[in-house]
Amino acid sequence: MRNSIFIATLVLLISAPNAVQSQPMSAAEAFALPQPPPDRVVSYGPDVRHFGELRVPEGEGPFAVAVIVHGGCWLSDYDQGYMAAFAEAVTELGWATWTIAYRRVGEPGGGWPNTFLDTAAAVDFLPELAARFPLDVDRVIAVGHSAGGHLALWLAARARLAHDSPLFVPDPHPIDGVLALAAAADLEYLSQNQTCGNAATRLMGGLPSEHALRYVEASPVRLPALDVPQILVNGELDETWSIPADRYFDAARLHGVASVERRAIPGAGHFELVVPETPSWEVVRDALVALEKAVGNSLSDEAD
Repeated sequence: MRNSIFIATLVLLISAPNAVQSQPMSAAEAFALPQPPPDRVVSYGPDVRHFGELRVPEGEGPFAVAVIVHGGCWLSDYDQGYMAAFAEAVTELGWATWTIAYRRVGEPGGGWPNTFLDTAAAVDFLPELAARFPLDVDRVIAVGHSAGGHLALWLAARARLAHDSPLFVPDPHPIDGVLALAAAADLEYLSQNQTCGNAATRLMGGLPSEHALRYVEASPVRLPALDVPQILVNGELDETWSIPADRYFDAARLHGVASVERRAIPGAGHFELVVPETPSWEVVRDALVALEKAVGNSLSDEAD
């Protein structure tokens, strides 16, 4: 059943006029690819955007969970649909996938602080979800693309927030590893460069000079995840989003984070990273396998 999406995706890519691409895949091309339906759509809160798409591998489980966070510059123009084939492929690797929706800039309640609170609530809902489905919520990674890469890194670091932060929640569900694909990991840099229609400034409700503390609490480059295995993957042709990832990598290392890696994919742009059956998928798959081993080892160490 799930293998059919790989076949459909591969056929579409091969039959496209420019199957062997001379330039990076466009957003329109990525959004036009097949979007297989999830096993379940489950609400995690009262808002129309408070839902997640659940996919569970065949078998008894329980299965480790990959929380998948979509990108799109945090804007209401884009939703989780383009990540469906990617989520299906990750599920094929043996992960249960929880592809979360959240309020975005341009719709009621979107932006600071609710975009962050929504993604946090979707993760904190996992124990309740595990009461209904065979999920191992002691093994959870966050996988995000672009703006979703920013949110995935933030989810792994949010336990460090001060108690008086508007983003603070007690006892946040831990993230055991992060795969950040083309991550928008430096909000101040993106605001200063007005990237993606000045989306970072709109997300934060103003400039860094106007809301300095917000940027400290919400930008991974200022609040890196500690003691969590992290793999950053970027396409070499995707300069716009490689620079924030590079800046995050440098900041994380300066903060003493040893378990952070950078991987670049030759010939890839922004969207190939989340399209199965492209050459980029092999690199992304290998990163997921590496994270699975790292998460397993870290949990074994804690048990010892």
